[in-house]
Amino acid sequence: MSAQLIYDHAPLGAIIRYSDGTPRPPERHRRKLRAWENRNNTGRLVKKMPGRRTGEITFPCSFTLHEGDYGTKAVIVLKVFKSFSVDSDLAFTVVERPAVGSVLVLSRSGDAGELVHVADNRPAAEEWLSRHGYPGAVLHEVTADEVAADQVEGRAT
Repeated sequence: MSAQLIYDHAPLGAIIRYSDGTPRPPERHRRKLRAWENRNNTGRLVKKMPGRRTGEITFPCSFTLHEGDYGTKAVIVLKVFKSFSVDSDLAFTVVERPAVGSVLVLSRSGDAGELVHVADNRPAAEEWLSRHGYPGAVLHEVTADEVAADQVEGRAT
């Protein structure tokens, strides 16, 4: 899929794989492997940003993937995000979509909301939210109707 199709059709919370199509280098080539991993990886779709215009400059639509958290035990020291423009030359694949009945915790309502957590159910989402404190958070339950709509439109994963 193209980046534009991911922006248009992939739901927040989906696991997205991106690739430039080159083969993975051997482990012994650490620099080449790090460079390859920069263009071939997986992440969870957490945000979609519409295009905008500032003066004479036009910024295309883009989306952000959460690639991982780094830290020790319960303390996260670093969160890794990667943003892609819809005109990216990489190939994208929806690996997994949020399960029916899971609850997406969004940082705020509206288009500016960013996915901060995916819970198995509403009580788990409310419990997570009580510990992490997002005052304007919105809970969105993934329904079977949303999954069925994707399948009717030919966007099934």
